[in-house]
Amino acid sequence: MSSLLKHEPFSSYSGLGAVPAAGEAAGVEQLGGGIPAASPGSNASAVPDEQQLSDGTSAPTGGESPSAGSMLSGQPAVEHTPSPVGMQNFGQNDCESSAHNDIEDSETPPKHYRSLNEIYDDTSEIELELDSEGEALLVEVEEPTRYANAAGNPDWEKAMENEIQSIEKNGTWALTELPAGHRPIGLKWVFKLKKNAEGEVLKHKARLVAKGYVQKQGVDYEEVFAPVARLDTVKLLLALAANRGWEVHHLDVKTAFLNGELEEEVYVSQPEGYAVRGKERKVYKLSKALYGLKQAPRAWNIKLDRSLKELGFIKCFSEQAVYKRGIGKTAIILGVYVDDLIVTGSEKQEIEMFKKQMTDKFEMSDLGLLSYYLGIEVDQQKDFSTLKQSGYAKKVLERFGMHDCNPSKVPMDLGTKLYDDKSGQRVDATKYRRIIGCLRYLVHTRPDLAYLVGVASRYMEKPTTLHMLVVKKIVRYLRGTVDLGLVYTLGEKQEEIVGYSDSDNGGDLGGRRSTAGMAFYLNESLITWGSQKQKTVALSSCEAEFMAATAAAQQALWLRNLYSKLTATKPFVVPLYVDNISAIELMKHPVFHGRSKHIDIKYRGLFFPSAPKTVRQEPIE
Repeated sequence: MSSLLKHEPFSSYSGLGAVPAAGEAAGVEQLGGGIPAASPGSNASAVPDEQQLSDGTSAPTGGESPSAGSMLSGQPAVEHTPSPVGMQNFGQNDCESSAHNDIEDSETPPKHYRSLNEIYDDTSEIELELDSEGEALLVEVEEPTRYANAAGNPDWEKAMENEIQSIEKNGTWALTELPAGHRPIGLKWVFKLKKNAEGEVLKHKARLVAKGYVQKQGVDYEEVFAPVARLDTVKLLLALAANRGWEVHHLDVKTAFLNGELEEEVYVSQPEGYAVRGKERKVYKLSKALYGLKQAPRAWNIKLDRSLKELGFIKCFSEQAVYKRGIGKTAIILGVYVDDLIVTGSEKQEIEMFKKQMTDKFEMSDLGLLSYYLGIEVDQQKDFSTLKQSGYAKKVLERFGMHDCNPSKVPMDLGTKLYDDKSGQRVDATKYRRIIGCLRYLVHTRPDLAYLVGVASRYMEKPTTLHMLVVKKIVRYLRGTVDLGLVYTLGEKQEEIVGYSDSDNGGDLGGRRSTAGMAFYLNESLITWGSQKQKTVALSSCEAEFMAATAAAQQALWLRNLYSKLTATKPFVVPLYVDNISAIELMKHPVFHGRSKHIDIKYRGLFFPSAPKTVRQEPIE
């Protein structure tokens, strides 16, 4: 069986609370702005650590800055020697001088604050030290949120120029007057830094995006659906390639959506910063799609599908985003996820020929051997391949402030049972959902998290402290296992798909429904798995196992047909291992007796005697 791989404050002081009037407390005198200073007759030390107020509270001095509201109040400043960081230190001499001036001229308010501009004028620019690789420390490259922020930066300006050139090269639009009865769709610049798995910046990318949210269905567009390859399919392709010793290559279509041809009449305004001088009131009429349009993904998919069929590819019936060309050694298999293409086959010459054919049709980027795909890090070796999400896991830990937490050896304590906990203390539901969402994406390469994340996902509506503690336990477990992943090995025997199913009995304390789980292997490579609460209540463990096996059989049928089409082999019977003898007997002999007559017919269809033999039930030894 496939195994898991393991490589070895700054605080702002905003106020002092209630401050007594001048002379109300012995030795303390009220000064303008709410900051007390020692009077000439007080016993205050030369540089006090804190000053006592009349209500018994204390206010720190010496290193604390006045509140932001005070600094922006427009009060003129008293002349003080600034500290190195632009803060004021109130020593005894300053306090005595201020108090003395206040007594002599009570009509002139004391002055204790400087404006931000004055503070900036007194500070000097600090040059950051360079590390051994010549990179400035503590510098984070930000992505601009609008055109004004990006203008003037050579990298972003070059990226915008490239985007405009791509649009004009594809013949995407033509400048024209806006016809009566039409309204133009606005455009917006979107900036993105493309990074590798280590977080290093590879390129600056600027995308001109249409504000498609103003479009109306039936007026501006009709259909929007476009298929993409499921990650289960991607893992099947990678496991198949590793088992047969094939290389998997990665291609990227540049400005893919700009190639999609529009059927509707669409007008857009001129982009910010690139309006044609003297023709600012004109608009562009689109002949091809732009990013952001509702119909853009479908238009691109139709264009790509037509182009692949012209090259001799046949679409797989079981997976609409997978194509195949040729038979035997000349066969190559292609997986499509929007503009990312992965291609594999036994003959490298066929793969190189396909790359050249695609380059003739579209502007392509040849990324070589697949190493990073949809957040998954792929390492292809001669005898095996590994899949993991270490970089993404580290980002999750950083995002939620748990990168330095104590790691846990187990993701959940034995015997833990979650329930609604209606009397428990509520926690931030948005944060809880964000953590769950991040963990769910990690499940694509971490089967050990599938059940735990699935159970915790049931309480996203009203999470309490109980649920948050369980989720944080999972994150602590992640902290110690960031490098775990999947291993796909080179096969030495005939390929077969093997499945396993299991279920508890009424494990959900709220609705008393059972949780089913399944896993499927291609030889010894784990390719798909799942854990889900069943739709109905099972009256016995036999019934719960029977429904779990039915769900697994449906997955087995899909995998069987997909594998058969990809390899051009005859469909075979998939062995499905179940650990309940009663459930196996009920599958083999679906008799409607008192204990099973209530089971819905949808759970029996695959096991009727007249149904095609696709799954063979076997007990686990």
